[in-house]
Amino acid sequence: MMADAGFPFVADASAAILILGSMPGRESLRQQQYYAHPRNAFWPIMGQLFGFDASLPYHERLSQLQRHHVALWDVVQRCRRPGSLDADIREAEANDFATFFAAHPHIRHLFFNGAKAESLYLKLVRPGLDERWQCLPARRLPSTSPAHAAMRADQKLELWRSILAPLKRPVPDPMEHI
Repeated sequence: MMADAGFPFVADASAAILILGSMPGRESLRQQQYYAHPRNAFWPIMGQLFGFDASLPYHERLSQLQRHHVALWDVVQRCRRPGSLDADIREAEANDFATFFAAHPHIRHLFFNGAKAESLYLKLVRPGLDERWQCLPARRLPSTSPAHAAMRADQKLELWRSILAPLKRPVPDPMEHI
């Protein structure tokens, strides 16, 4: 079985929060888009939280996140996985978070899209970070995956509203230090 490779991060210099998934599923890999499965609740939730149409073209949805200081990435850069289930992730290699955080110094909170993203981050990433980034506030949110059917969409949305609180503080202008 060939290893699957994830996507580059989506972030600009003003990013204040980072939403982390585990690894793109089969449909996302096929379409080369984050959260591409039609039953994944991620884009409908983001659309409701930030006031945009979840059916916008992909690049416009990404722009909406960036406009609201939201960065998007996955914990895993490469792994072996026969399907799309997080439970099947094997031989995971983490993305380079030290470099990411150095380039995005305004990140003030992490949000994990599900338990697997959180556990992989705590195991593969956090121990290797410097103290500033190890102490970054983080919260696990319910997975937006259709495989996580134990919770209704409206319940997920209510919990995902917590990503808005860290965005209420002004984000420094990245050009100010130049």
